[in-house]
Amino acid sequence: MKIIFYGTPEFAVPSLELLLQHHKDIVAVVTAPDKPAGRGRKLTPSPVKEAALKHNLFVFQPEKLKDPEFLETLKNLNADLQIVVAFRMMPEVIWKMPSQGTFNLHGSLLPQYRGAAPINWAIINGEKNTGLTTFFLQQEIDTGRIIFSKEIEITDEDNATSLQNRMMIQGAELVLKTVEAIEKGSGSSTPQEEFIHSELKAAPKLSRENTRIHFNQGAIQIRNMIRGLSLHPGAHCELLKPDHETLTVKIFEAKANIHSHTHAIGEMETDNKTFLKIFVQDGSLDISELQFPGKSRMKIKDVLNGYKFDVGMKFC
Repeated sequence: MKIIFYGTPEFAVPSLELLLQHHKDIVAVVTAPDKPAGRGRKLTPSPVKEAALKHNLFVFQPEKLKDPEFLETLKNLNADLQIVVAFRMMPEVIWKMPSQGTFNLHGSLLPQYRGAAPINWAIINGEKNTGLTTFFLQQEIDTGRIIFSKEIEITDEDNATSLQNRMMIQGAELVLKTVEAIEKGSGSSTPQEEFIHSELKAAPKLSRENTRIHFNQGAIQIRNMIRGLSLHPGAHCELLKPDHETLTVKIFEAKANIHSHTHAIGEMETDNKTFLKIFVQDGSLDISELQFPGKSRMKIKDVLNGYKFDVGMKFC
């Protein structure tokens, strides 16, 4: 079977690598155009492009997927199957091309958590389990017929980074399993409607609005948000100074403590040497790692080596 692989970030690389290890015929890889990165804004290839070039694969980086020249190239490749792992929304004219269809690897147990950020939202919502699903693409996003799924536990110590690292390895195995089933003619699929047994939860694209910390929530709820956004972009809040100047802060790691207190919501406590505590609705958060604008992520002890929190400062 001739296969075209679509993917861009690190999450997609293990899938591509495993397919090649099992001698699958990848006739082309489609990924995002190179983007400026770093202080020098040097054009940098995607992780998938780097992996593809290492194996001397043909790589295409269309700005527009409906570009006539690109579509003609795809037709001439005459692929039997297309695989999508962490790529942008694909037009119907492309996913309908191969005789065996186009399938996608999604980071949830569909139909739950349809959308752009399933791994993040599962942790933010305090789920104890999530999973991976392969499904055939159809018109509505993330609604196609399910081929295979695999459940994955979310531990209390997991964050988006650790969970994604596990899921991209297990996701590669599910992609390979799906390809081999289709090769054998046993790649049957089931409508998602048969898996709807409760209210569906969505996984919308992460934005500045839905990644803001609200300290009037519970400690565990806030910690789940911090865990769920640890990989990118970080849960953010404002540090309000006594002169009413504000500083945007991202918090990447915190411990939740449930206890009664008489402090105002968002009030902080610190010895300016070893710890920073923020009081919330039902307790407090011990902050372990944060980031100031223009700075790198830092452990709290390193932050306190160079920055002192004044009396009267508050997080909001």
